[in-house]
Amino acid sequence: MTVPDLTRSQPGSSGPTTLPRVVVAAPSTGQGKTTISTGLMAAFRSRGLEVSGHKVGPDYIDPGYHALATGRPGRNLDPHLVGEERITPLLLHGARGADVAVVEGVMGLHDGRIGTDGFASTAHVAKLTRTPVVLVVDIARMSRSVGAVVAGMAAYDAEVDVVGVILNRAGSPRNVAEVERSLRLPVLGVVPRDDSISSPSRHLGLVPAGERHESVEVVARLGEQVARHVDLDAVLEVARRAPDLTDAVWDPFREVRRVEGESPVVAVAGGRAFTFAYAETEELLRAAGCTVVPFDPLRDRSLPEGTRALLLGGGFPEVHVQQLARNRALLDQVRDAVRGALPTVAECAGLLYLLDDLDGSTMAGVIGTGAAMSKRLTLRYPAAVAAGDNLLTRAGERVHGHEFHRTTLTAPTRGWAPAWEVDGELIGVATPTLHASYLHTHWAGHPVMAERLAHAASRATPVVAPAPQAAAVPRPRSDDAVVDPLLHHGDVETGRGLLDFAVNVHPEPRPSWLEAALRDGLEHSTKYPDVTPAREAIADLHHRRADEVLVTAGAAEAFELIARWKQWRHPVVVHPQFTEPHAALERAGHQVTVVSCRPEDAFRLDASAVPETADLVFVGNPTNPTGVLHPAEEILKLRRPKRVVVVDEAFMDAVTDQGQSLSTDRRRGLLVVRSLTKHWSIPGIRAGYVLGNERAIAGLAARQVPWSVSTPAIAAAIACTAGEAAAEAARRAERVEQWRTGLVAALKHRGYEVVDSRTSFVLARLGCGTREALRAHGVAVRRADTFPGLDGAWARIAVRPPDTMAELLRALDDVPVGQPSAIGA
Repeated sequence: MTVPDLTRSQPGSSGPTTLPRVVVAAPSTGQGKTTISTGLMAAFRSRGLEVSGHKVGPDYIDPGYHALATGRPGRNLDPHLVGEERITPLLLHGARGADVAVVEGVMGLHDGRIGTDGFASTAHVAKLTRTPVVLVVDIARMSRSVGAVVAGMAAYDAEVDVVGVILNRAGSPRNVAEVERSLRLPVLGVVPRDDSISSPSRHLGLVPAGERHESVEVVARLGEQVARHVDLDAVLEVARRAPDLTDAVWDPFREVRRVEGESPVVAVAGGRAFTFAYAETEELLRAAGCTVVPFDPLRDRSLPEGTRALLLGGGFPEVHVQQLARNRALLDQVRDAVRGALPTVAECAGLLYLLDDLDGSTMAGVIGTGAAMSKRLTLRYPAAVAAGDNLLTRAGERVHGHEFHRTTLTAPTRGWAPAWEVDGELIGVATPTLHASYLHTHWAGHPVMAERLAHAASRATPVVAPAPQAAAVPRPRSDDAVVDPLLHHGDVETGRGLLDFAVNVHPEPRPSWLEAALRDGLEHSTKYPDVTPAREAIADLHHRRADEVLVTAGAAEAFELIARWKQWRHPVVVHPQFTEPHAALERAGHQVTVVSCRPEDAFRLDASAVPETADLVFVGNPTNPTGVLHPAEEILKLRRPKRVVVVDEAFMDAVTDQGQSLSTDRRRGLLVVRSLTKHWSIPGIRAGYVLGNERAIAGLAARQVPWSVSTPAIAAAIACTAGEAAAEAARRAERVEQWRTGLVAALKHRGYEVVDSRTSFVLARLGCGTREALRAHGVAVRRADTFPGLDGAWARIAVRPPDTMAELLRALDDVPVGQPSAIGA
C-alpha cells in the first residue's frame, strides 16, 4: 500500500535565473561557519548589496543572526523537511531581488541524516542548487594537516564544487604561512581569533538573536571583522560564477487553496520565549487568506482581537517560565479558548505552554500533565506518520520533521488521541481542533497543513476579549528596538571604536592597594568564601553592628533579595531611576506602581505622591539617571508603619558631601543599598551590601544563595571600606565634581538643558536623534528613553576627565541639533 504524503508537487520549470551564490561549509561543526557566514552577509550588505541568508538544516537560531545581518528573513534549506525538489525553488523564493545569496552549511560538509549516505547534508544542498562551496577551517590547532583535510573534502565527491578556503581562528603569521603552503585551493581570507565576538551557547545551541541585547552590535562587528580579513571581491567572484538555475520559484499562493469570505485572524506566538519559526509558515497562512497577527506571551495580556486560530511554535519557554507563568490573564484566556475548540497548533515550546506545569510553574492547563528539564537531549530527525484524523493530518499521512528538547513529560497524556507515530512511539495529542507535540515541521514541505489550519480558522468563532483589566504598569518608551527596556543597561551601548560616556564606572586606574587585594582574593579562592570580615569592615565604616550588614554580589543581588523577601501587596518604584529594582519586582511576580518625578520639578522627590497603601518603596539617591540628590528629610517622609523604604545609594560615593546619606540611620523599615563597583572601577567584581536593622537583614540573608559573594569580591569590599580607602574615595569624588562642573558648563554654553546632578553623570536634553548622531561620530552616551518617564530627547552622560570630555564636545559641535521632545516642554 502507498503511504500518503502531505507534500504537493511543484509546477514545471521556468526560464533560467541568475543568482550569485556561495555555500559556506566546514570539515566539522565548531569551525566557525556561523561567524564567517553572518560576517559575510553583514559585510556584503555594508557594501550596499542586497543579501539573502540561508541555512542548511532545520536550525532556527542561525537564521535569526542572518536576518540581523541582511535585513531580510533568514531561510532554511532542508531536503529532509521539505523534499529535494523544493530546495532550489525555496532558495530562489528567499533570494528574490537579492544581489547575492550566502548559504551557511550544517555540521561537516558531508554530514547528513544518519544512515542515508549524506542526505540533507551541506554537500547535498550544494549539489541540488549547483552552488560553489567555500570551506571554513579552524586552524588554531593545525598546520600542514589543514592541506590534507581540505584536499580530502574537495576530492571526496566530484559533484561538490569546493572552490576556496577561509582560514579561521588564525594565530601566528608563521603558522598561517605553513598552512597556506599546504593548500591546493585559493585562500580567500585569514580571520584571526577573536573570542569577544563569538556567539554564546545555550543547551540547544546558540542563544537566539532576539534574546541578546547586544546582537545587532555583535553582527556589525562580525561584518567589520570579515571585511578586514576576507577578500570580499574574491568571494563575490566565486558566487557570480555559479550557474543559472532553471527551477521555478516557490510561490505560496500556488501551494494552498484560499479560504472564502473574510480573512480569519491567526494569532502567532512570538517574543523571546517563542523564537523558532520558519518564514514560509506565515507566508502560506497569508496565501490561504489568513491575517497573521503576532503576540508575545511574555507581555500581552490577551490574544489579538478577533483571533480564530492559534499557532504556538518553538523556542525556549523553560528559560522564561516564571515570566510566562506570571502572565496569568493570557494563560487563562488561552486555556478557555483552546478548551472551547479554538483551532490550535502547538510545537515543542507550544506543547509545554499548554501543559499543567513546566518545572513546577503553572502553565495553561489544557493538557493534563507537566514537563521538567532533563539531563538528556532528545534529538532526532524522523519520518512521522499521522496517528489519526485531526486538525492538521489524516491517518497514515507521512511527514518529515525534527525533534530536539531537554524537557520530558512527567506523566503520559492520558485520554488524548496521539498526534504522531515516530519510530514506533506514539507522541503528542490531537483532536479536530488541537494538534500539539514535540515534533517540529516545515510547512513549505507539507503545505496542506497550513491550508487545513486556515480553513478551520475560517469556520471558528472569534475569541471573546477578556474583561477590561487595571491599567498596566507604564513601560519605558523607545525610539529604536530594545528587547526589554527595564533590562537595558549602559554597557550594551559601548563597543570597539566608541568613546565611552555611557557607563558610570570611574575612569581612572584602580589604586595599587585594591589591585593587591584582588590578587590576594584570587589566591585564596581555593577555599569557600567567608563574608564575615567584610561585614565587620563595612559595619565599622558606617558605625553599625555586623548583623546590620548583608554583603551581596553587587546591588543587583540586593534588589532581587528584597523583591522576593515578602509577598508585597503594593510595591512602588519612584522613577525615573535605575530600572533593575523594577525588573526584579516583576521577575518576582509583583505588579509595580510607578510614581514619577517630573522634569518641571527638576526631578525632585515629592514624598506625598507615593500612595499611602504602598508597603515597599524604592528610591535612588542620588538618582540614576538624573543625578538628583534628594534631601534625607524628604526620603524619611516616606516611612510608614509596615512599610519598607529602600534607598539605592549606589552613586553616593561620588558625592563630595554625603550629608544626605541614610547609611547610618538605624530606624526600622529603612534599607540602604550600596555598590562598590562604580566608584572603584570593579564592575566585573560584583560587590555591594545592604544596611538595615538586624531583623530585616536576617530575613534577606535567609533568601541569599550560599556563597553568592566571591572571595575576590570580599577582599575588595574589605579594602574599599578600610581607612586607607577613605582618603582616595574623597579625592575621587572631588575630581568627579570638578569634571562634572566643567561638563555642565560646556553643555549649558551650547544651549542644552542639563539636570542638576551631584554625582558621576549628568542627564541632558540633547534632542531626539543626537545620541544616534554622536554614536556615528564615535561617541557613546546612554540612551534615557528606557527609563520610565523619559524619552529619546534625553541622554545620560558619564563624567570624564577634561581631555576625554573635549572629544565629546567636539563630536557634539559636529552633529546636527536634535529635535526637542514633548516631555518637560
